[in-house]
Amino acid sequence: MARSQPARFLATAAAAFLAATAAPLIGATAAHAQEGGACSSATVQYRLVDADGKVVGADWSSQGGFHQWDTVPGTVEVRLAPGQSVGEGCSYPVSLAEYTTEGPNWASSGHQEMVDKATVHLTAKDVAGKDDDGRTWQKLSVKAPSCFGQIDLYGEDTAYDGKEGEGHGPLPDVRAGVLTPYHLIAAWNGGDKRCEGGTPESATPSPSAPETSASPVPSAPPAGGQPSAPAEGTKPPVSPKPGATPSTDADVPPAQSSPPAPKSSPNGGNPPLAETGAGAPVGMLAGGAALVLAVGAGTVYASRARRS
Repeated sequence: MARSQPARFLATAAAAFLAATAAPLIGATAAHAQEGGACSSATVQYRLVDADGKVVGADWSSQGGFHQWDTVPGTVEVRLAPGQSVGEGCSYPVSLAEYTTEGPNWASSGHQEMVDKATVHLTAKDVAGKDDDGRTWQKLSVKAPSCFGQIDLYGEDTAYDGKEGEGHGPLPDVRAGVLTPYHLIAAWNGGDKRCEGGTPESATPSPSAPETSASPVPSAPPAGGQPSAPAEGTKPPVSPKPGATPSTDADVPPAQSSPPAPKSSPNGGNPPLAETGAGAPVGMLAGGAALVLAVGAGTVYASRARRS
């Protein structure tokens, strides 16, 4: 029995060697998979302020909807609602865009044209807290429309100006059912006169009384329930579906961040084997363990041969 002790020792050592070397590799793979957690959506708050920074109307709010203006909104302050955990490196673009329209509300807005746009990026530094007295917040301002117009606050950096290419999107158009911008937080519209130029004569709506409510319900259709006949040779407009007012939501997505540049590595620019786990030297480790087991098996065989 004493002669078999070395073999047992070697077998136990081989198993311990394999377990000890494999465990760090498994741990390294799991740590890499959890590295750099993704940024989730965040809730935006806003309020209107005048040229002197005084609050106009309601204070901080995340309530969406379409609001009819008595006077054109001035500056919009934005921040992230309190009680949120925003990771370092997470950024939330918020834009304010001003359009000319064909009417004073969404239902009569027709085809819109972008006039101005401003964008800020909210981060963990912009999360509201318990003691915010004296803090300053990021502000958005656009040109004030002098005719029928709409101002949109939304959680993106995209310019919905009808242009092609990255960073651009389709113009809002109630007749075509184009409900842009996406990730709309809130909107304001109004005006008391038709915009000159850029609007089709046949699409000019009849003047309507300003809305007295911030409700997004479209205005009533013309008398008789039938749209006016289009001019000869023009394509009839597409009537929007009932309830097609763009939806609003103060929860906005994070900016799409580019992946971090790969760290320099001494093995020709390829990721180190310990970083990926897939190319780890498992074969070499297994070979070492196999060698220890082979020596142990040889010792056992020799011991049995002596006994026989």
